[in-house]
Amino acid sequence: MTTELFTSASHPPLRRWWRRIAIPLFFLLLGMVFATWAARIPAIRDHLQLDAATLALVLLCGGIGAVGSFPLAAWITGHYGARHSTLYSGLALLVSLPLLGLAPGLWSLMAVCTCYGAASSCFDVAINALGAQAERDAGRPIMSMLHGWFCVGTFSGALVASGVASLGIAPVWHFLLLSALFVRPLYAAYQAMPDDRPEHDPERQLFVLPHGHLVVLGVIAFCGAIVEGSVADWSGIYMKDHIGASDGATPLAYAAFAGMMLVMRMIGDGLKARYDARRVVSVGTLVASGGIALAVASASMAPAILGFAIAGIGVAAVFPFVFSAAGRHGSTALAAVATLGYSGSLIGPPVFGFLAHGWGLQAALALLGVLCLAMAASSRRAQWLQ
Repeated sequence: MTTELFTSASHPPLRRWWRRIAIPLFFLLLGMVFATWAARIPAIRDHLQLDAATLALVLLCGGIGAVGSFPLAAWITGHYGARHSTLYSGLALLVSLPLLGLAPGLWSLMAVCTCYGAASSCFDVAINALGAQAERDAGRPIMSMLHGWFCVGTFSGALVASGVASLGIAPVWHFLLLSALFVRPLYAAYQAMPDDRPEHDPERQLFVLPHGHLVVLGVIAFCGAIVEGSVADWSGIYMKDHIGASDGATPLAYAAFAGMMLVMRMIGDGLKARYDARRVVSVGTLVASGGIALAVASASMAPAILGFAIAGIGVAAVFPFVFSAAGRHGSTALAAVATLGYSGSLIGPPVFGFLAHGWGLQAALALLGVLCLAMAASSRRAQWLQ
């Protein structure tokens, strides 16, 4: 099979098929990688014998890489187009994942985590730019559905990680297998996408800091990223250390969170069309605060998992609706809002770790419920969240 298979005129049906599934595949890939790393954090923590504060420093490096790379993400997307940016950052993401499992010590893990954060954020900006353009071309809301494919990835990735961890397979082999499985589909989907390289414009700004109404969207994304990132990185630790779950059961909390996010994102576009984005986000984040409260109050596995599932229902609409609103103003505005959003990924999981180290896991988790209430209040006043 040659590399021309997916671009050759002799295979138009195959090319059309890859083009239809390309953007959902990109979101699926990101979700799988994200959940795979998050679900194996407890194993890597135990292998390297890290305490909560030290693990927080590792996660902080990932956040620094993510936020620090946004000017690069905006430049690559603005200069080469979202299609090329997706390929370059996607390959970097698939290389960085196994390196996380190979890191022999704290400093190497921090360095690789920085690279992983940069690659994931560049990939995220690129695929959301593709999604925003696809939504404009479709003339109807589809961003929630695309983010639903991210949840398909996180849900399935968490379940697979649960099974792999139960078998005692080391994270590095788990990570290598996932990366190897996705290299070819990534390249095939890239080839099938139409070229979107923009014309050179020396006056065009490729990156700006959020301003005006973009700040409001960015703040909501900021809080949403803190909640999603903290649940992803710390729910397994919470289940293991506070609830007493086994290694195989620790990923189930995040699987429930991601699974319910998937369900809601698949119906989110319909809810947005029937009501409006502000109402969906406001009511949803109130529901999420209740789910977090249930998880905090739980002393056994079943109610804790139920609490995380309810939280997933509530926060599902935040990212697709905020990114859709920002994407209507172009890839530069999207990158600006994403900068504030991923600043939440930078601050949230490490601060959660420091709070857990000083005050306990329950107190740190309770603060996520407070953030959900803050998102509910902010979204009711966000006139541009439509």
